[in-house]
Amino acid sequence: MATRHVLAELSQTCPVAGISLQFESVGGVDATRRLAAGESFDLVVLDANALAALAQSGHVLPDSLMELAVSTTAVAVRADAALPDVSTSKALRAAVLAAQGIGFSSGPSGTALMHLFERWGIAPLLADRLLKAPAGVPVGKLLADGAVDLGFQQLSELLGIEGIAILGAMPSDCEIITVFSGAVGASCEHVDAAWKALAFLASSPEAQAVKRRHGMA
Repeated sequence: MATRHVLAELSQTCPVAGISLQFESVGGVDATRRLAAGESFDLVVLDANALAALAQSGHVLPDSLMELAVSTTAVAVRADAALPDVSTSKALRAAVLAAQGIGFSSGPSGTALMHLFERWGIAPLLADRLLKAPAGVPVGKLLADGAVDLGFQQLSELLGIEGIAILGAMPSDCEIITVFSGAVGASCEHVDAAWKALAFLASSPEAQAVKRRHGMA
């Protein structure tokens, strides 16, 4: 879901002759399940680790794996809330401990956040305050609706959501960075076109500009 706006925009501007792109954006868990079940796709875009596993199991072409975007995890609060200091890992940890409800993603950033809380030794203290956003639901919506008062998600998924204030990326010593890759599906019927589309998504000037606009690199 973190790449959905980028892919939707680039689908409309792909300049490669004869190629028409149409992406279906779903949660990464759902995408992985559908691929593992044998559903056919020409192109697949997922968290790089998940896609590498699908390459090993033969669901995408291993030699087609290509890095498409790098995404940082950001911190947000409700728009009307006091803005906590999250500029250092110590300050962020204090903000987490002070929060009454903490929203996080079901995707790779959420998994990494849980590991961070474990490393900080605060996971047991937060157990009844954690709320995982349902697949396809932005953490920003949980914030805007008042279900949580501190949220973590890919910056690209927080941008443009009304009713929230984005505090910025997590501090460098505890930052969560997700790499998204693309690959050609093992059952792809348009292999040459899929390769050309991947190259456009990965490195074209048009793609780089769109990724930056949506908070990615």
